[in-house]
Amino acid sequence: MRIAALIALPLVIASASPALAKGCIRGAAAGAVGGHFVGKGHAVLGAAAGCAVAHHYYSKQARAQKAAARAHR
Repeated sequence: MRIAALIALPLVIASASPALAKGCIRGAAAGAVGGHFVGKGHAVLGAAAGCAVAHHYYSKQARAQKAAARAHR
């Protein structure tokens, strides 16, 4: 059951914003590994947190790239 949740969460979030799916999957994988080493049952929480953090980072990076593209016009 936990494996299904671990797989389903990033897929649901990735389907909401396909442009940032790569960051979410990377963050979820790193968070799941970190959560696994913290303690039993924390892998899913780590995956959710990792996905949210990576999603925020990549959206921030995308906004900066758009602003830079507008400045060069």
